[in-house]
Parts: sequence; structure tokens; C-alpha cells
Amino acid sequence: MQFINLKYKPSKEDLVVEFYVEPNVSMEKAANAIAGESSIGTWTKVTTMERYIAENLRPTVFSIKGKYIRIAYPTKLFELNNMSGILSAIAGNIFGMKDLNNLKLIGIDWPDKIIKSFKGPKYGIDGIRKLLKVKKRPLIGTIIKPKIGLSYKKHAKVAYEAWIGGCDIVKDDENLTNQLFNPFNKRVVETLKMRDKAEKETGEVKVYIPNVTAEVDEMKKRAHFIKKHGGRYMMIDVVTVGFAGLQTMRDENLNLVIHGHRAMHAALTRGRMGISMFALAEIYRLIGVDQLHIGTIVGKMEGSREEVRDIKNELSQAFVKPKKHVLETRWGKIKPIFPVCSGGLHPGHVDKLIKNIGNNIIIQMGGGIHWNPRGTKYGAMGARQAVEAIMQKISLKKYAKTHRELKEALDRFG
Repeated sequence: MQFINLKYKPSKEDLVVEFYVEPNVSMEKAANAIAGESSIGTWTKVTTMERYIAENLRPTVFSIKGKYIRIAYPTKLFELNNMSGILSAIAGNIFGMKDLNNLKLIGIDWPDKIIKSFKGPKYGIDGIRKLLKVKKRPLIGTIIKPKIGLSYKKHAKVAYEAWIGGCDIVKDDENLTNQLFNPFNKRVVETLKMRDKAEKETGEVKVYIPNVTAEVDEMKKRAHFIKKHGGRYMMIDVVTVGFAGLQTMRDENLNLVIHGHRAMHAALTRGRMGISMFALAEIYRLIGVDQLHIGTIVGKMEGSREEVRDIKNELSQAFVKPKKHVLETRWGKIKPIFPVCSGGLHPGHVDKLIKNIGNNIIIQMGGGIHWNPRGTKYGAMGARQAVEAIMQKISLKKYAKTHRELKEALDRFG
């Protein structure tokens, strides 16, 4: 069956996907095979193919430019409000085809009908800013370090020190769940107690983000436990939990802000085979995370300036078309979400982050806060001072002359 028609113009009812393709056959043959395998086709002609199916449900390869192709899929091919089902088609068997050396799903243009079938984030940027009562500046967060190993009481104490030092947010790391040395329930109760203490002392709203990642029924129990004890957030390792698991937690409707950690994403996003982080970020926004890790440009994690900027723009705005991205989605009711920058950051990075990505970000520093020999409180003070300096349009170097903790950080990290 032939799926290529370069004169076809996608309609508003089409779901459009852009792929990067490295074939070991002709590009036309590869493109045709990708379109067929991801929809109604198979490897040979079959007698069960009905005329209605062939005419009304066939996708169309409408663009082939170099190693990039675009395919328009009729919305009727997909079950609404079922991200797992949609991805089983457009990101399923095609990655195992022998006709391809490499294949990457670059981006998706989502039709309104599919967008409207998902809840999207409960809070998004505006809701989180309202919750924390921070109108303009980037939010400042930290991750408890070491990642695992601290007892629940020591964990809570470190969180308290970070909050009184100036952090808005303290969260678990991706591999801290319910270990014997730090039980989830005890950790949540003790850390929220320290959050309340820090709020009284600082007069600021503080957030603790416990990691609920587990089997779905257990995640529900943990989320309900957070809610019962006055928590405002939960964190989910969105890649390892899966699209359906994330959607189930969003549908639980506990009014908890959902922080999406992208642990394991690089197994899918890095290199020329898989799915781009840009596409994954859109998917997680549709399903309903309120904030999501996107990379840092600077720091220890892989990710180009262009990629991180594109993801940030797509997540944090309602209508946007990245400069070099061919696809555009008008998000409608789906709220913008907070991009999170995390991974090898320290106060000396703050000016570059804000210059490159803007104010609507959450800046998370782990080692960049807990490094200070005088303690976490002073590392957090240095981070807060860095943000204050940039918001006042004062260079970090100048601000450090009158702010000891920032100076300590710059002397250590540059």
C-alpha cells in the first residue's frame, strides 16, 4: 500500500509527527514502511483490508526533506485520552524495523480533539506562583544530598536548613522512595514538620516534594498520605512509572502539584534512535505534570542550548513555535508548566540560566548548595543571593562583595 503523497496538506484533524530517519533502503521505501507499520499497514498485501479502512484511516507521508519526514495520521486512528495507546502506534514497532538504521521521533503536532481529551496540569506556572506567593523571580530549589543514605530525621534537618537559608523548594532525589533507613511515611511527617517550622521563621511559603514513585496502587497510598499530612506536592519519576501510571496519578485529583522527574529519559532521548526530549515534554504536559526537568545548558547534564530553550518555550507558554522547529501546537486549556533546571548547578550559573532561559524556571541546586563547609543553610543563602543579584540587575561579582555566602560559592565554583 502506498502512503506517500507529497501534495497532501494536513488538516486540523490530523496528528502530525516528524521523524528523523537513517534508512538502509531508499528514503521513500523507509518512509512508506514507517507510515504503514505505525497505522493500518503490514509487510504484505492482505485480503482483509477493506476499502473504507484504506481510504479513511490511512496516514500520509507529506514531506521528505533530507533525513526528515513528516506523517499526518487521521485522529480516528487513536483512542482519545489514551497516551499509551497513541504511542504504541506512532512510537511502537517502527523502532524495530530492519529497514532502519536509526529513527527518532522529533515532535508531534497535536490536534485539538486529542488535546481536549487530556486534563493537563492542575496548577501550572501561575498556580504554583500563586501557591508560593512568588510573582516574578525564578523559584529556588534543592535536592537532599546524599541522594540516599540519610535517616528520615537527618533528611528533615537538611531540608529545614535549606528552607531557612532561602530555598523555596526541597525535594527527594529520584532514587529515594521507601528504603529501610528512611521510611517514606516517617520522612514525610518529619520533613513537613520542619517545613512548618521554617515557614513560621521566614514568613515565606515552603514546599517539600516527596517522591511517590512505586507501583500504581502504592503511589496512590503515598499521595493520599502526603495530602492527609498537609503536603502540597508529590514527585513522580515519569519515565520509569510510565505514561499510564502518570495519567492515573493525575486522575486521582488530590490537588497535589505534580513534579515530574525525567530519570531514565536519556535511554530514549539521547542519540539518533528514540524519542526527543521535546516530544516527551509535550506528552507529559498533556497528561498533567505541573513542572518538569528540561536540562540546564550549563551544569553536568547533556542537552544543547537550542534544545533546552525550545523545550522551555514549549512548556512555559500557551502558543509558541520554536524558531527551528517545524511543528506547532496551540495548547488551548492545557496550562503552561514550570520548566525545572537541575544537574550540576551552583550559584555561579544563575546569571547564565536566567539570561538564556528567562525567569519562569525553577533552579535546583544539589551539591551547589550542600557543599558549604558551614552547612546547608549557608549554601542556600548563596543561591538565594545569586538570584537576588540578577533580579536587581547587579552582577554576581559585585553583589558578592557585600554578601559573604555568594562570595564563598563563587570562590569555590567560579
